Amino acid sequence: MVSLALKYRPKTLDAIVGQKHLLGAKAPLRRLIESNALPHSFFYGPPGCGKTTLARIIAAQLDKPFYEMNATTLKIDDLRKIFKEYANALQKPLIFIDEVHRLSKNQQEVLLPYMENNAALVIGASTENPYYALTAAMRSRSHLFELEAILPEEMSAYLQQIVSLESISVQEDAMEYLVFSSGGDVRAMLNLLESAHAVATPVTRELLKQIRPHTMQAGSAENESHYELASAMIKSIRGSDIDAALYYLARLIEGGEPAEFIARRLAILASEDIGNANPPALNLAASTLTIVKHIGYPEARISLSQLVIYLASSPKSNSAYKAINAAQKAIQSGEIYPVPDHIKTHAKAYIYPHNFGGWVAQKYLSAPLRFYETQQIGFEKTLYAWHEKIVSGT
Repeated sequence: MVSLALKYRPKTLDAIVGQKHLLGAKAPLRRLIESNALPHSFFYGPPGCGKTTLARIIAAQLDKPFYEMNATTLKIDDLRKIFKEYANALQKPLIFIDEVHRLSKNQQEVLLPYMENNAALVIGASTENPYYALTAAMRSRSHLFELEAILPEEMSAYLQQIVSLESISVQEDAMEYLVFSSGGDVRAMLNLLESAHAVATPVTRELLKQIRPHTMQAGSAENESHYELASAMIKSIRGSDIDAALYYLARLIEGGEPAEFIARRLAILASEDIGNANPPALNLAASTLTIVKHIGYPEARISLSQLVIYLASSPKSNSAYKAINAAQKAIQSGEIYPVPDHIKTHAKAYIYPHNFGGWVAQKYLSAPLRFYETQQIGFEKTLYAWHEKIVSGT
């Protein structure tokens, strides 16, 4: 029996759920595909967002033989056989490599000349950004496209269509749970629906929660109120209201939000809203994220509670957040200056600060720029005093 996920796998670009930023009528990726001008490309995004489906549709639309491989099991000899088979063919194959971030340097070096000569169209996919796993030579010959988790409204519309076509009886609150608990993963949503339908009809929320007690992926939410709860927790911590923060934390836990998602949000807050006013906050947030990955619920709730209380009790400063934003804005607006000669690699004119007690006057920028403004809150006062003492030479 063919699974629902396979039965309803899209066959055309228009049938793909979501990804309007890439596949809308005037979106760049769609135009490259339709004009048969797509270069070697790497797709990355969360599970179930359509990476493999998109590669298959591209192969069909361009009328290319399709070869699907996985970087963890890929054999170089298999690649060479494919290239040899199509060496003199007019239509070159599309080679799709999943888990592309796991390609070894040797595997990439084998692929490189064939990519250079367009002996095949190479498309890779990964749930992680593969940019740094690819060699500079691979990156220069390809484009990188990010696919996004499917939006709840897009998931809901797709689910309604399939439930209708399959004549499956699903209660309304069960439809909501199917969407929000799947975290933008269409495949996971259909698999849960199929399993529940095999157990009982109509499909109920209670049955779904027995099969999948907690939501999947980061940041999935049942409805707008769940997004609001996460926002309310962050704002309560930022406002140093411990009890409110704990209340919203409990609401998120009881609503089925993954412990890792909550810990990730808190780790972001530790840098964005506390920063150097209390540097250990980031360490505790990092430790909590590691802990909840290994222990999960119900015990993870205790670690999350400890972190929430600590963050809400900490002095707050967003100076680090503002500083990097200002620096990036300067770069984006064209303030690109050369590295001064005396601090380039192996520069003989470089003055080594340790030879002068730890600090010596020396230019590190070609133009006067200023991004960081200390708020002198909490430990930032100490950092400011340290820095001022260093640069004054006292």
